[in-house]
Amino acid sequence: MGSKLIIFGLSNIAECAYEYFTHDSEYDVVAFTVDKDFVPERAEHFNKPIVPFDKLLGLYPADQYDVFVAVGSQYLNRFRAEKVSAVKAMGYSLASYVSSRAFVWPNVVLGEHVFIQEDNTIQPFAKIGSNVTLWAGNHIGHASVIEDNCFVTSHVVISGHCRIGENSFVGVNASIADCVEIGRDNLIGMGAIISKNTPDNSLYSTKKTDIAKISARKFCKVEDV
Repeated sequence: MGSKLIIFGLSNIAECAYEYFTHDSEYDVVAFTVDKDFVPERAEHFNKPIVPFDKLLGLYPADQYDVFVAVGSQYLNRFRAEKVSAVKAMGYSLASYVSSRAFVWPNVVLGEHVFIQEDNTIQPFAKIGSNVTLWAGNHIGHASVIEDNCFVTSHVVISGHCRIGENSFVGVNASIADCVEIGRDNLIGMGAIISKNTPDNSLYSTKKTDIAKISARKFCKVEDV
């Protein structure tokens, strides 16, 4: 049996974290915790107790349990960062998850409290900061750096020698060219193509695909039945 783990959160991200830690790590998830105002009427989640965060330390001593903060990118990752700081101030060690199905080159440097899902490729000399989430299927190029408190969604390409500034969010299928530096507090939208350095506090979005004037069945010459 591995170390005992408490997960902060009850969202879909927390549910994913529970699955990954349970089935692909040495951790044993023993409880969930959330702020007291968000504790639901039900007493359990996945048959594990739900504990108010302000009662956590009294019930689960910090020297016997680790904590993982399963929170998304709200407020440009600041909510997750605040909870991580609170957990550390209580004396808990922070858990990390790196999928057994991720490819992480041996000299890659990983910070604390990372969440790296399956099919991520992280090439030589890359550095991943603390409190970083890499959802499934990304490419992190050689010698690139992802700074603290970032959230990279899925099928993102970060080419070689890039730098992603702290607190940034990178959306699904975004592509970042070689040697590009993304400023801190950037929101890179789904499908964006970034080929030049970006300033801090920048938002990049792409146009949504419009519906065509012709229907799918007519275009494909399907007879209505």
